[in-house]
Amino acid sequence: MPADEQKPLAPVHPGEILREEFLQPLGLTPYALGGALRVPRTRIERLVRGETSLTADTALRLARYFGTTPDFWLRLQTAHDLRVEERRIAAELERIAPRAA
Repeated sequence: MPADEQKPLAPVHPGEILREEFLQPLGLTPYALGGALRVPRTRIERLVRGETSLTADTALRLARYFGTTPDFWLRLQTAHDLRVEERRIAAELERIAPRAA
């Protein structure tokens, strides 16, 4: 691949943000966060590994614990989902002619 052509970055999963911007700086483990949020540790472990989507329930719990908003977390998930789906159906989208004004 030529130097001026860079592969697009993978969409950022909300679990990556949770891990890199919250858990690691605060020295929290998924086990500790799961306990604080009153959810199974496996929910947090799967989320930070990008294996599962962030739910409204988890967004509410994270917002309460970290002093953010549920919208912050849900917007991260929505942005991720849109980028993933956009890549998946890119060829189909190209075949859709925009409606004339």
